[in-house]
Amino acid sequence: MSLKKLIKQLKEKNSQLNQSQLNTIINVFTVSISNALKNGKNVEIRGLGRWYCKKLKENFNIRNPATNELMYKPDRVRVRFRASKNLNKIINE
Repeated sequence: MSLKKLIKQLKEKNSQLNQSQLNTIINVFTVSISNALKNGKNVEIRGLGRWYCKKLKENFNIRNPATNELMYKPDRVRVRFRASKNLNKIINE
């Protein structure tokens, strides 16, 4: 779903809010989640799921398949999402 479709659906449910207000709400929501993850906190929304950061270890033994040279891959952090039981139930119905 694109941002425009999401704003359109929210506009249908909340006709008193205009498009710029809905856009601001969505932007505040996404910035809040990204700031919390940036600070190392987990974000949990009951009924939807949980975002968390997972640290991936450094890697010394990877090779570039084109040149066959050894490369070093430093520590990195990935964002993961785990869906709630309710969301999984809705998706799998």
